[in-house]
Amino acid sequence: MVLALIGSLEELIEQYKINLIQAIFIIFIVTIVLLGSLMTLVESHLPNSIRQSFRYGKHSHKGETDTLVNYLEVPKAWFSHFYVFAFGWSLLALYLITSAIWNQATAPEYVLRFLDFMCGGRSQRQVQVDSNTALIGTLLLSLQCVRRFYETNFVQIFSKRSKMNLSHYAVGFVHYFGAIVALLSNTAGFVRGSKPSPFTLSKISLLQSAYVLVFLFAWLQQYSSNMLLVNLRKNAKTGAVQTEEHLMPKGGWFNWISSPHMFFEVVMYYCLADLFTPIITWKLIFIWVASNQTINALLTHQWYKENFKDYPKRRHAIIPLLL
Repeated sequence: MVLALIGSLEELIEQYKINLIQAIFIIFIVTIVLLGSLMTLVESHLPNSIRQSFRYGKHSHKGETDTLVNYLEVPKAWFSHFYVFAFGWSLLALYLITSAIWNQATAPEYVLRFLDFMCGGRSQRQVQVDSNTALIGTLLLSLQCVRRFYETNFVQIFSKRSKMNLSHYAVGFVHYFGAIVALLSNTAGFVRGSKPSPFTLSKISLLQSAYVLVFLFAWLQQYSSNMLLVNLRKNAKTGAVQTEEHLMPKGGWFNWISSPHMFFEVVMYYCLADLFTPIITWKLIFIWVASNQTINALLTHQWYKENFKDYPKRRHAIIPLLL
């Protein structure tokens, strides 16, 4: 019965060319742009249920809460869960593409069938990216997932009082699921009738090399910014946690913007999106990430200004000197 249902869904996806991954990110974009715009422009006129659901962390909703929304909140520390998932899912993708290139063989049938199901059907999926480029992109995103797994599970200090809506928790899982699937969806060796090419450094273009360097720079700077936030809650001499309060960060890129970790997240996804230039899904992923990080950075910037009277006036929200 289950197999029959899956077969029927596959036929439906094939017939109507439904790209589930693209649909997910389009929904994410519309939701964040619509709600984000309302939150930044007319928040005071919105129901408390929407305000409470949208906000979390340092800029969480203050004031009267909605009873139903209260039941749908989970600890913000659960952020670490979807990085556990991203850690394993990204390494699986890295294994699959490395194995395909090493063996010079098309991916296994179960992988092709899964990609057909998620990405519009077998007739819709075409090779748009060579295996060299996909390997580079998969390695870079895997590095990000591994580092964030380490940070959220072993370094980051979450406030025990900090909550987030269950929807934020679910979106984290879906984001990494979709982004990692998109790495392989239109890659040579992962489309029927195609095979990966041997990996050689000589095939890496100057532009690709530049994106790798920019990505790694952003990766390191995001880590440094996150460590500055972590150290705010530690005793400088003993390293012991001494507070769970949100304090004003200083130093590094925090001298220029309120959320450098969000800025560098956008930079990294821009590099990935441009590496996978022909793939529409990766353009959608970038728009989603940029929109989400920008809205959160604006709310964070507003919170800093409201809570610290001596907050530096020259500091912008997310883009140095601009926004």
